[in-house]
Amino acid sequence: MLLSGLGMGVVFDSYRVVSNELRFPRWWLPVLDIVYWMASAVIVFRVLYASNNGEVRAYVFLGLALGVILYYWLLSKVVVVLVKWLILAVRTLITFILKIIDIFVLKPVLLLYKLSKVILGFGTALTIFLLKIVVQLVRPLWLLLFWLVKPVTRPLGRWLKPYWDRIRFQERLGKWVSTFANKWNQWFRREKR
Repeated sequence: MLLSGLGMGVVFDSYRVVSNELRFPRWWLPVLDIVYWMASAVIVFRVLYASNNGEVRAYVFLGLALGVILYYWLLSKVVVVLVKWLILAVRTLITFILKIIDIFVLKPVLLLYKLSKVILGFGTALTIFLLKIVVQLVRPLWLLLFWLVKPVTRPLGRWLKPYWDRIRFQERLGKWVSTFANKWNQWFRREKR
């Protein structure tokens, strides 16, 4: 029971320091107090049951009270300092891990993204610039080619014109377009109804 009283003191001081350091909302404190006292009662009764088959005597309460008093007289300040140091160590470790992740993962990924964006932008601008130059350089060649082929295509066009007229391509194309437009209108009129 003396050790149970010491353990209750350690847990209570640890809980008090953690709740102050982590700044729990005020409405959580009564809930956490109830949880602490329920857990303490369960553990004390388990120890009591294991040590003397659950018999409750005056020396049980005397042992608990003596353990809590000894804890607060001898160990309370040490436990509070130790718990604060552990919280600081955990915070420092988490901050260090987050900085490592930021330096070795996030910043390189962000740098690669920015670099690829710049490279793609530069490549696109360079490609468009070169394409414009190529079009300007090739244009005189196309004009020259059309001028050279014109004497051949003009007689060929006159020779193929009767066949072209016989096929009546423009009339057939017009009929196909009007048939498609009629079908289109019929389909969508049905859907609107």
